[in-house]
Amino acid sequence: MKSAWLPRSYDALLLHLEALYEIEFTFLKVEKLAEGLRPLDRDTQDFILGWAARLNSTNVYISHEFTIRVVDALDKMERRVIEAWAVRAADTFDRLGLRPALEVIQKVDSFLANTHTLAEGVTFEEVEPILSTFVCGLSGRRLKLAQGESVYTDSETLYLPNISARLEKAKDNFLLCKAQVAFMWAQIRFGSFRVDFATAFDAYPDKEQALAAFHALDTLRLEGCLARELPGLWRDMQRLDGVKGVEFPRLQSPDATVQDVLELVPQVLHRDFPQRIYQPALNPEAISACMLARMEREKILLRVKLAEMLKELGETPHPPTPSPSEGEEEKEVATPPEFEVKETLEGAGFELTLDDKPIAPPDEVKDLITSIMLDWGDVPPEFLVPAGPGEYDPSLYEKKENDSDPWKGIYHEDGAFLYDEWDNARQHYRKHWCVLREIDIPPADPAYVGLALQKHQGMVKHLRRTFEAMRDENRLLKRQVQGDDVDIDALVEALADCRDGREMSDKLFMHQHRADRNIAVMLMVDMSGSTKGWINDAIRESLVMLCEVLETLGDRYAIYGFSGIGRKRCEIYRIKTFEDPYNADTKARIAGIVPKDYTRMGVAIRHLSQKLNTIDAKTRLLITLSDGKPEDYFDIYNTQYGIEDTRQALFEARRTGIHPFCITIDKHGKDYLPHMYGHANWVEIDDVKKLPLKVADIYRRLTT
Repeated sequence: MKSAWLPRSYDALLLHLEALYEIEFTFLKVEKLAEGLRPLDRDTQDFILGWAARLNSTNVYISHEFTIRVVDALDKMERRVIEAWAVRAADTFDRLGLRPALEVIQKVDSFLANTHTLAEGVTFEEVEPILSTFVCGLSGRRLKLAQGESVYTDSETLYLPNISARLEKAKDNFLLCKAQVAFMWAQIRFGSFRVDFATAFDAYPDKEQALAAFHALDTLRLEGCLARELPGLWRDMQRLDGVKGVEFPRLQSPDATVQDVLELVPQVLHRDFPQRIYQPALNPEAISACMLARMEREKILLRVKLAEMLKELGETPHPPTPSPSEGEEEKEVATPPEFEVKETLEGAGFELTLDDKPIAPPDEVKDLITSIMLDWGDVPPEFLVPAGPGEYDPSLYEKKENDSDPWKGIYHEDGAFLYDEWDNARQHYRKHWCVLREIDIPPADPAYVGLALQKHQGMVKHLRRTFEAMRDENRLLKRQVQGDDVDIDALVEALADCRDGREMSDKLFMHQHRADRNIAVMLMVDMSGSTKGWINDAIRESLVMLCEVLETLGDRYAIYGFSGIGRKRCEIYRIKTFEDPYNADTKARIAGIVPKDYTRMGVAIRHLSQKLNTIDAKTRLLITLSDGKPEDYFDIYNTQYGIEDTRQALFEARRTGIHPFCITIDKHGKDYLPHMYGHANWVEIDDVKKLPLKVADIYRRLTT
């Protein structure tokens, strides 16, 4: 047997563990660890020491606790479960800190009891992006998803647990979450909460029993609604729960309302209804509190919006007229304008009228009326009286403008994008590790673009001629059924086939075909502090010239800058989206590109790759303009960690069909760019003054 495959000796294990845990600084004991590993075969020793090293890159104490317990766990767990156990501890450390992570390692039996949950359960973080899009496509009030202790809704937010694992397969657990979200939407959409929960069940000796009966009956009514509104999902829900026929056909009628449910409650008080697997909990307190606050707020807002609409139409609301005094003649008063909401299409929509004439309300008023109708069933007349001048305090209804600095004050993640980051030492992702925000770049003088074009006018003329030739480039297609000229090669082959007795081909012509450019380009611009001065000027001039030639070609393109400081303050600056025209506003934003902070590249690549993948194009390019390697403020990102994360982000982009390329002016780029981009997907420009011309030339070579 080769010595490389012999088990490590006690002394070798001891030396390895002493070096791994740096015992002269940490004072950790490793003798028992070495003794426990000694009887194992070499493959198992290497497996354990490998994971100990990975965890050590996260925290030395987590790694030490893992090594203490892993030998005893070998008989209870397969290797894949041990790996999941280690990763779970590392993820817990990232999210919650050292103490909870140590509990994951120390409570190995608890982890084993939840192995199925961890393997087949779906987390809220996994389902939230998909289900948020799903619920946005449903009619009614705009709803949001949030994490909660149980499944319920307060009529504005749909709550799901951190992890759902009631079913055996992950795909069924995801479907269960979708069914629960759909059911909570149905509660709101079809009026389940048009009940005064505070008094509706006072007449019953056992209010909790009456509430449970109401919830069970209303579930039957909503199942009928879902079967009509979402028949495909309803069939899946039946498979999950094995729903059987019901004995209350009245509740299955399209005309059934929550009042029908209330009338049936006395008949079923002592019945035991089975709990549906997708049936959410009913939380009357949360519903009542949320609805009361919303109803008053929406009444104020609608009346104010109606007054604004009258003003736009050239009318004003008439204040109430005081009653005439005794002996005073009653004056003729103009009839105040009257708004009315009328349901259309069997309740599927509504029409807003002013003095019996239909008018088109803005979208925000439509949304407001829709929300009010969900709560009330219609719009109460007092809601349709336009507010008079000074009737309401503007602070009650005006939207607060977003602060120009979204990071100002106490840090929060609302409205931000969360991205995983690759930890090469751990060989796993750090979950939701980076927090990224998109920010509009402050515009500067749009005349800057004209000055840059004037500065490089000779170069611009040369580039335009070159790119116009690319745009008008024709391609010769041979062996065509019809065309502009005879294809001699095809004709010779056809005649030879004929003489041999074979069928003669009819593809004997050539045709000039204009090249079809179906290209989308994402330009990712380094806005780190190190670009200050000449480099920043050269980058802006490069973008100006590239925009000019891209406009000539007609290729679709977008420009975003990136910078940030720390993993929780990653920033993407919108300069030009794919939809934006190349106009004065875009030119002003290009002029506004200024150096910011640091260069955390992996998260920027992941975010912009997602945007680029939404564009339907045959060729998708992600071109980075940078002056240095990935780095961040006093962070591990300044080490090999940052290079490996960027490399992994580029792998992810390539897997989706994106072609990344880097243009750098870093003289040391050859030390790390081949590892990140590959040998053929980067170029170093040694003179920053050549950058504008080189960028356009490189683009020409990439797209031809």
